[in-house]
Amino acid sequence: MYNVDKILVPLDGSENSLRALDLAVFLAKRCNAKIICLYSVVIIPITEAQMATPIQFQIEEEKYARKILEKAKNLVKQNSIEFSQVINFGNAGYNIVKYVKNKANKVDLIVIGSRGRGTIKEIFLGSTSNYVLHKSPVPVTVVK
Repeated sequence: MYNVDKILVPLDGSENSLRALDLAVFLAKRCNAKIICLYSVVIIPITEAQMATPIQFQIEEEKYARKILEKAKNLVKQNSIEFSQVINFGNAGYNIVKYVKNKANKVDLIVIGSRGRGTIKEIFLGSTSNYVLHKSPVPVTVVK
């Protein structure tokens, strides 16, 4: 029998990522599982001509990440589910898979939104969810 003790929910503040969190809460209640929310802050390459802009963007994005994670924490705690959060920097898909592949994190399931805030979109799935779906060593549920 398959046990689900830890559910990873990557968030970006999009409607689909928040729907994924709702589903994760539903599943966590039934499985008595913990929820880990992960937010990957985008890092824009810095050129000499644009020193302030990418750094300012990263600062604003990190503030936004903390705001979204606080909302997630409140929702999860209201449902009496154990909650933890992770903020990392860089490519979201890569960071999600790297987090899951780390055996110390013991993630059993990923619940991810199908399309986030990114500007590049694939036909059926967002590029991040598509990457995670194909690279993850654990089951992935994609929420539309």
